[in-house]
Amino acid sequence: MPETAKNTYDCSKCPGYCCSYPRIEVTDKDLKRLAKHFDLTTDQAEKKFTRFYSSDEGKERILKHQKDTVYETICRFFDLDERRCTIYEARPTVCRDYPNGRKCGYYDFIKFERKHQDDKTFIPSA
Repeated sequence: MPETAKNTYDCSKCPGYCCSYPRIEVTDKDLKRLAKHFDLTTDQAEKKFTRFYSSDEGKERILKHQKDTVYETICRFFDLDERRCTIYEARPTVCRDYPNGRKCGYYDFIKFERKHQDDKTFIPSA
């Protein structure tokens, strides 16, 4: 039987880079999942957790952010002390799919920098 390919990254060793993306899309299906998770209506969840972003491509529903000492802002559902997602089971599809493969470029980068800085907790700043 062929061996299953393993991920080459470890999210528990990352300070939440992907959660700092300014636009974390929330689809209708994601909104329903969030509403169910918090025992809210979809309208209530939409108002409480999301906002709309407009671009040349149209409107996009995205998660609201909160202030963060590492990345300036980060997903409103990110625990700033533990550096972990607080809604992992209800997280949006885009979060479930990230990084769309077995490798995470940011994890590779931070792992390289930590080794060369000889600091296991090093976080590159912007």
